[in-house]
Amino acid sequence: MQERDDPETVGRRVQQLRTARGLTQRQLAEPAYTPAYISTLEAGRVRASDEALRHIAGRLGVAFEELAIGRPAHLATDLRLRLTEAQRTLATGAAEEAAAQYTALCAEAETHGLAHEQATALLGLGECALDTGDLAEARQYFERAEDHMAGAPLPVRVPAVRGRAVAHYLAGELRYAVYLLESALDELNRGGLHDPDALLLLYASVIGPYMDMGAQARAAQAAEFALALAPQVADPALVARMHRSVARTLLAEGRVAEADASLAKAVELYRQLQIRTELANCHWMRGYVYAQDGELERAEAELRQALSMLSATRAALYSSQVAVELADVLHRRGKSQEAAELLHGVLGDLSSERGAVHSAGAHRLLGIIAEDARETEAAEEHYVRALSLLERAGAAGDLADLCRLLGDLLRRTGRVEAALDAYRTGLGHRTAPGTTTLGPAPAQPPL
Repeated sequence: MQERDDPETVGRRVQQLRTARGLTQRQLAEPAYTPAYISTLEAGRVRASDEALRHIAGRLGVAFEELAIGRPAHLATDLRLRLTEAQRTLATGAAEEAAAQYTALCAEAETHGLAHEQATALLGLGECALDTGDLAEARQYFERAEDHMAGAPLPVRVPAVRGRAVAHYLAGELRYAVYLLESALDELNRGGLHDPDALLLLYASVIGPYMDMGAQARAAQAAEFALALAPQVADPALVARMHRSVARTLLAEGRVAEADASLAKAVELYRQLQIRTELANCHWMRGYVYAQDGELERAEAELRQALSMLSATRAALYSSQVAVELADVLHRRGKSQEAAELLHGVLGDLSSERGAVHSAGAHRLLGIIAEDARETEAAEEHYVRALSLLERAGAAGDLADLCRLLGDLLRRTGRVEAALDAYRTGLGHRTAPGTTTLGPAPAQPPL
């Protein structure tokens, strides 16, 4: 016997539908049942068999499911179609409009007990919150989605795990983000759950935290695994995201041409899919590639393009992060005043809980600009604030460089002991990148 509501609820529903259609109990019952049986059923005194309910549903012109549990026919399919539409809305960068769609769909799915569709809507709301920079809200949505999928296999839960990890990463909690991603990777690989989409999503997502923590070796390995998995993945948006993440690792290894080629593939895929926010992120990474390779004019053009696209989609947190990288390029091109104005304009959108690494980057650059202007006290204040943010986030690679800047400043102002302390702190983070903050690497996929 299939799942259904209690006899009283079903009986009341049968009576309402029969009355609405102007049928008598005899007309509903014939030819297989008696009017007395219909009367007993409508009173909730008998639990009808599936066969009886299918007969009654046929006479009423409704689906069995609608009669048994009150769910309109094809509701689940319709919800999934509208969830896809909300996903397309989000993909074009209209995060607030998509959030409104997902909110309505989430409520509808909850009303009709469609747990999978409700989890999908919660995942969408989490992605919307990531786009708008509401990280605490994003974490809550992803946690709720994971709760709704508690009994599902890990590959099904991976998007929620990845969403939580990204929210923690953007909040500056690098270690915890890596812990979540590595734990999922380890469980997938050790358990033989070699789902290419799930693995690619995790490997692409862990590259950024690895790089910020100074764990370049692990970032490079994750990139290699992601590239090996890409041919098995059918989702072009996922492959595009992978190419964008891999480019950063290739750059760290000095493979600039390959990094740019990887980004070019991502840009083309996103252009085909009309995913504006992710396309903006590709321009962002291309700007990063050009900046690291010393092509500052091209870097500025790409970063300005990314900033313009992200600002148009109101992706506030990502816009602020791009602005920090653009300011660095502007400073290197001799436009320090414009860089400082840009940084002061976005610092209010960044904090230790919201974009900690880029907030530290903004203070670091403002410190350098202040030093150039011989404003020693202001420079020191910015360096110290940046140091506090990076220590909280565990961004080992950036910490070492910042300690050198602070130590040089302290030494020039005659505070030799304080300078030595700063240098020692920096050396501690340079000793063995990644090994002081990361445990054993997760199990590898059988590639």
